[in-house]
Amino acid sequence: MKRYLLLMPFIALASQPILAQNDSIKKDRVMDSDPESYHRWTIEAGFGQSKGVKPYAPGYYYSNPNAHLRADVNHFDIGTRYMVSPKFGVKVGFSYDRLQDQEGAESGDFDMRVIGLQIQGVVNAVRLFSFEEAAGRFGLLFHGGFQATQMAPQVGINEGLKEYNGGIIVGFTPQFRVARAIGVYADFSYLGNVRQHFNWDGSYAKAEDNLSGSMYTFSLGLSYSFGRVGLHGDWAVIPDARDEDIQALDQRVGDLETMMNDTDKDGVPDYLDVENNSIAGVAVDTKGRMVDLNKNGVADELEKYIDTQVTTAAEKNNNSEVIKRLINEGYVSVFFDFNSSKPTPQSTQNMSFILTYLKNNPNATVDISGHADEIGSSEYNNSLSSKRAENVKNTLVKAGIDASRINIVPEGEDPSVDKNSDSARKLVRRATFTIK
Repeated sequence: MKRYLLLMPFIALASQPILAQNDSIKKDRVMDSDPESYHRWTIEAGFGQSKGVKPYAPGYYYSNPNAHLRADVNHFDIGTRYMVSPKFGVKVGFSYDRLQDQEGAESGDFDMRVIGLQIQGVVNAVRLFSFEEAAGRFGLLFHGGFQATQMAPQVGINEGLKEYNGGIIVGFTPQFRVARAIGVYADFSYLGNVRQHFNWDGSYAKAEDNLSGSMYTFSLGLSYSFGRVGLHGDWAVIPDARDEDIQALDQRVGDLETMMNDTDKDGVPDYLDVENNSIAGVAVDTKGRMVDLNKNGVADELEKYIDTQVTTAAEKNNNSEVIKRLINEGYVSVFFDFNSSKPTPQSTQNMSFILTYLKNNPNATVDISGHADEIGSSEYNNSLSSKRAENVKNTLVKAGIDASRINIVPEGEDPSVDKNSDSARKLVRRATFTIK
């Protein structure tokens, strides 16, 4: 029987590559609270030693007083476990034990065969006390329930007879996961019979020992878990469903906050804003569009500004120079979507403003400066800024402006805003104008 114990070092050695491989999948231990995301079923098989504690007839005993450790294997077990929830489960197992006098002991000869069936409840102690993340690959199970055994003496006066007993079984099982679905364990169990008539040596028990018996078992084994997807529930870090609800609520609140952003500060949230690049201070309608009642392509507020502030200044300078200053200082821009060289529809009125100025001032020329945000390579953004300026030029040329009056200036990336802000980057994806 010693040959069984020799297998354990080889099992440990074989598990080392698996351990190294599975260190890289620690993140897979975190599952969701859906029961289908982790394994519930486990098959377990082990071997070890069992020891009948009492009763024995005088002159019979199991332990050898001259030996401190036993090396033989006399216990085998196999079972299956189903976890009803991550903390609690049920287990059905079968066992085989062979209790014999030890070689070199002064006990009388005996040979008792014990076949058992166990039905138990199982508690995942690691999960019950909520330290599964700290435990890592280690685990601990407590189990207890009912057991039934068949005792059959193989020698002595009761050889050939069989007795059926029942009682309780309790124990605990430290375990260690070596792969996603494979673990090793050590189990310590106590069995107590409540109707045992035989001594463990095969004779009948005395009256004071009748109907009782106890046995300890220790076993080492392998467990294999299976299910549709995921990791075994003994080790998976399963978040509380309430935490998932809170995270989902946080996400919804975050989405609402994003929806309520107001990029152009016109008082209309972006999710309702059809024109989210309106000029600051210019009146807009409920959809965020600059008010243009006379449909001339110029916002009424801007016209009002020109009619009042600019007209007053025109006493010293003509209207054309004031408008030229507004254009050159960047009050009129054409905007673009991300990675696009096509102007946004909302920018049409701004191009109309430039077109009107150039038509009213036939001797004026204009530099169109294309800009891009800092997302992507500098080389690509230089090319994109050139394409943006070129597209604006083509639009003006097709609208009747001579191409010789328009000069293209690719400015490339504009680093003036926070590159990590999506809203800020929208403000630099533009083309600006310089009247000469």
